Amino acid sequence: MGATSGNPYDWDWPVAPSLEQHHDRVALLRPIPFESGVSLDRESQELMVGRQGKALSINISSGGMLVVMANPPDVRQVLRIEVPTPVNMAKTPTLAEVRWTRKLPIDSLDGIYFVGLKFVL
Repeated sequence: MGATSGNPYDWDWPVAPSLEQHHDRVALLRPIPFESGVSLDRESQELMVGRQGKALSINISSGGMLVVMANPPDVRQVLRIEVPTPVNMAKTPTLAEVRWTRKLPIDSLDGIYFVGLKFVL
């Protein structure tokens, strides 16, 4: 589900009941490198990558993470992200599916989006 329709600066985001458990979320404010347009070449078994960029993580759980991005990826798009680990310099690459996006409804912030990611590998 993308940004809400109508006024892009509307804070009236729908809230729906969810069966997902989010009790294991932990705040994590870090830059997260990502690569979009990730696909697997079936013959060579190599990952093919498109655009590279950085997002800012807000929180993380065992199932996914919330990030802030300047340009929203398409819902259901797969990103290759580098998840920070407790060891300062280590990062674990993984794949995450974009589940939803929401534009921040603030006039002075043009094109800033919350993006919900679900880990798939």
